[in-house]
Formats: sequence, C-alpha cells, structure tokens
Amino acid sequence: MKIAIYPGTFDPITYGHIDVIKKSLNIFDKLIIATTDNVNKNYYFSLEDRLSIIKNSLFKDLRLKKNKIKVISFDELTIDICKKYNASTIIRGLRAVSDFEYEFQLAGMNKKLNSKIETMFLMSDVENQIISSKFVKEIASLGGNIDRFVTKSTVKILKNKFI
Repeated sequence: MKIAIYPGTFDPITYGHIDVIKKSLNIFDKLIIATTDNVNKNYYFSLEDRLSIIKNSLFKDLRLKKNKIKVISFDELTIDICKKYNASTIIRGLRAVSDFEYEFQLAGMNKKLNSKIETMFLMSDVENQIISSKFVKEIASLGGNIDRFVTKSTVKILKNKFI
C-alpha cells in the first residue's frame, strides 16, 4: 500500500489544498493529512478547529472517501510521522516559484534526516494557485465573498468568526 503524508497548517483549508489532496489520492492508496501547532506561527484557528474544518470540508462538503484519508494532528518531525504511518512520501503543495526555495530546502533537510522518505511537489490547478489561507481570512474579515476559495462549511465558519 502506497501511503503519503500531506503536512500543513490548513488555517483554513482551501481549494488549493484540496486540489493537492485530490491529485495525491490519484497517486497514493492512502493520504494522511497532518496539521500541527508550530510555535513559529500565529494561527487564526485552534488545532482542534482546524482538524474539524478539514474533516467537514473533505467528508461532509466534498464527500471524499474516509477510507483513503486520515486527518491527524502532530507535534513531531514530519519524517517521524511518516515512519509511524508507514508512509514513504511527503506531499508538498506549490503555488508559486517563491514557494519553491523554502520547500526545496525543507525537502533536502527531510532527506538528510531519513533518506528513505521522498518529497513530492504538487501544484493545484491554475485557477486555485493564487489562493492562500492568509488572503481568504483577510477577504472574509472585510466582508468579501470567499465562496470560490473554500468549501461551504468553511465559508460559514469564517463568516461566523467575523460577525
């Protein structure tokens, strides 16, 4: 069974992330979507809220198959999560060339930490490459329409946050 880990902050999950998830599901038998509370970041949603938003987006809004996706939180190295779940690949999404330098360095460090783990870069579809969680939150906070960027349940959660 081919298993991959897709780590990210998902604060909140967007259609850009979802494109990467769908593409990963075409390649791998199982995808572990992993989110964390990185001490170097300020999150808008709590870890528990992000887990709930991810699950609602994928399983309720989009009705993706639960048997192919597992949503987890973690507070350890991504390569350790790979070992725990027997995953051979880390999935990383790329939106723009500016993402590549950081992602390339991260992939190199992970390879040094565990040479058996590969990193695969996937891009979302063109219409979703410009979407970022940061912009979605900013648009929502200013009363803008975010329907094209996130699923229905996430739209509702964001609107409720800013009322």
